Amino acid sequence: MNIKEQKEVLREKIWKLLEDKNIARFPFPIKDRIPNFEGSEKAANLIQELDEWRNARVIVANPDFAQKKVRELVLKNNKTLIMASPRLKHGYLEVKNVKGKEEFASTIAGAFRYGKKLDEVLKPDLIVTGCVAVDRNGWRLGKGRGYGDKEISRITEKFGKVPIITTVHNLQIIKKVPHEEHDTRVDYIITPTEIITSVN
Repeated sequence: MNIKEQKEVLREKIWKLLEDKNIARFPFPIKDRIPNFEGSEKAANLIQELDEWRNARVIVANPDFAQKKVRELVLKNNKTLIMASPRLKHGYLEVKNVKGKEEFASTIAGAFRYGKKLDEVLKPDLIVTGCVAVDRNGWRLGKGRGYGDKEISRITEKFGKVPIITTVHNLQIIKKVPHEEHDTRVDYIITPTEIITSVN
């Protein structure tokens, strides 16, 4: 099997595992998505213990449901949220100063209503991304379309190294994620129960 085929087998395995263990959460089906998971809110809350989070003023976060609570906390902490539009179709959205509306403003529809479109992404202090699987060396596996890697690569090519976090269920952490040259790595893996610093 080549790496692409290995990745696809791994995705299918994780999606099935989360469903079989009743860990998967709305939206369904989780296949072909960054899966939402039981405890995603706990993982989001745990991020707040990181100095990188506390010190960040501008945070880029992916639009997937699994990271919805993370985006909400960005806004509740009076930070600026930069959200990639789905499939980067409409570039990036900047959302800030939405007191009392954080819950809705952190959704895709809310970000389009309360945010403004950016021609160019702002320099972030932190990137939060989702994944299907991740290993302790920080290699992440997305849903297979390459958007997560593109988002991260564009930012790091323009601004240099930015800390990257992913939130996942413990079952999404595996021994080894097959990777290629263009794949990106995360610095921190946050589960509902622990903060893991990747072995970069």
